[in-house]
Amino acid sequence: MSTPPVTWVKAAAGSAYDVDNLPYAVFSTAESGPRIGVRIGDHVLDLGAAATALRPDWTVLLDTAALNPLMADGPATWAAVRSWAVELLTDTAYRDRVRLVPLADATLHLPFEVADYVDYYASVDHATNVGRIFRPDGDALMPNWRHLPVGYHGRAGSIIVSGTPVRRPAGQRKAPTDPAPVYGPSLRLDIEAELGFVVGRSVPLGQRVATSEFTETVFGVTGVNDWSSRDIQAWEYVPLGPFLGKSFATTISAWVTPLAALEHARVDLPGQDPAVLPYLQEKGPSGYDIEVEVEVNGTVVARPPYSCMYWSPAQMLAHLTVNGASLRVGDFYASGTISGPEKHQRGSFLELSWGGKETWTAGGQERTFLEDGDEVVLRYSAPGARGRIGLGEVRGKILPTV
Repeated sequence: MSTPPVTWVKAAAGSAYDVDNLPYAVFSTAESGPRIGVRIGDHVLDLGAAATALRPDWTVLLDTAALNPLMADGPATWAAVRSWAVELLTDTAYRDRVRLVPLADATLHLPFEVADYVDYYASVDHATNVGRIFRPDGDALMPNWRHLPVGYHGRAGSIIVSGTPVRRPAGQRKAPTDPAPVYGPSLRLDIEAELGFVVGRSVPLGQRVATSEFTETVFGVTGVNDWSSRDIQAWEYVPLGPFLGKSFATTISAWVTPLAALEHARVDLPGQDPAVLPYLQEKGPSGYDIEVEVEVNGTVVARPPYSCMYWSPAQMLAHLTVNGASLRVGDFYASGTISGPEKHQRGSFLELSWGGKETWTAGGQERTFLEDGDEVVLRYSAPGARGRIGLGEVRGKILPTV
């Protein structure tokens, strides 16, 4: 892996958004409608305008309001467009021929049209913590957990872009001591710090995707906050699992980082025991050294490490399709809560508060779960060719129930 060339955008050189990164977004300005761009420093390179002027054959892929057409054109085009973006930002001949938009002048939109959404439960530390909270006298992990990536189907229509406020959900809830359920606002509103994977390939019903096909199937990654109502979830989830306690909102970053930018972040999984079945086996490093920072009202309260995850993204993809389920461009799957073995590495407030029994502090105030007006920001970074690269942020502020 060679070091990328130097950009002529001086403010971007050596930043977390140099040319070895170049995450994609869909953005608009006061003068122009939504189109695709890549981040360079604190600017967006307008790829839609560049295609119109310099590569009209790519206009249909880049001067558009979603990443789906680009993703659907396949890995060869992904590599070609990325190489072209690097050329535009490193060859001074293009300095006056491309448009750089300050981030402050850009409105960021949901970067792709979401087809289906699957959420996993891939952290052994998170799953163990949750098991201990809810089953203190039983086994923390269910018998199937180390044999397959446990997941559920979420609601694609509830995926929103970073910065969109989140309305506190209402629903049925019942505490263990209550004689009957009541309807009202959730009292135990939580986050789940996750990493998401954007599928850029369609696979017909009845076919399966191998773990070795991960890089030709997944276009890139994005940060995820899968907001969770723990009291609604606790009452509804037996026997069929998460439903309304999850489906009210899932926030993703406006930036989709291509897998090509994460080659320096590849690491081995911590280890899997017992050995997985053949369709889940992989060769070479299959995890990612991605760090997450959880901030509430300006205070960093946790730093979950993605490198601790038990199940890899390629294994999650293979399991998603092992029964012959189809894939569509724009399908999206998330890792589930990222947690490490230490308390400060827990990626949900359910864990930080140990089921609401312990408090944590943000902005000088003690919390167990979220209150109206709280703002949560998740930030992501990973090793790059010249230092750490940024994967964008996931921001959301809690509004009261209507």
